[in-house]
Amino acid sequence: MTEQTRDRRGRRDLLADAAIETLARAGMRGLTHRAVDQAAGLAEGSCSYYFRTRQALLQAAVERLEEVDAAEVAQLTEAQGDLHAVADLAARLVEHWTTAGRDRMLARYELALEATRRPELHAVFIRSGARSRMMAEALLAAAGAPDPARQAPAFVACLDGLIFDHIAGAGTLKLTREELRDVLLALLRPGGAA
Repeated sequence: MTEQTRDRRGRRDLLADAAIETLARAGMRGLTHRAVDQAAGLAEGSCSYYFRTRQALLQAAVERLEEVDAAEVAQLTEAQGDLHAVADLAARLVEHWTTAGRDRMLARYELALEATRRPELHAVFIRSGARSRMMAEALLAAAGAPDPARQAPAFVACLDGLIFDHIAGAGTLKLTREELRDVLLALLRPGGAA
């Protein structure tokens, strides 16, 4: 990779990160090329140079969310184990994504709702979600889950629901990391037994 290509990639990532920050702070209405330039600390016009349209900016934000999330999951899944280890890993991810990663989750919800009105953005979400479920399926298979292909979509949906409830929902489900691990383990075991 040339220095120019690396710099261009770095600038695109910086702008996508700034778009995510802007979405979390100001919502979809606050997401403008100018606001992203300001959040990134770059000269006005930088964002529109790299992402000419709003659609391109939204797509970049979705793809960057997926990239950062996948890197976090990969880092935490390096020490693969049994279903107990997977449930513990997932509980740590939920805890992380509702604290340090909270802004990314808020941005994801903004983008998810926007995708319901934009078929081209919805297609990006479909691809991103498929990759997440494939990663979950591989993790579950490696851990010895009885039916990873069937369990992975439910497992990912459960994690999404837990995160949403904590960040944007009523927030009535207050679980410690250990309680959360037990709930997730019950989902993964045959017959749902903990």
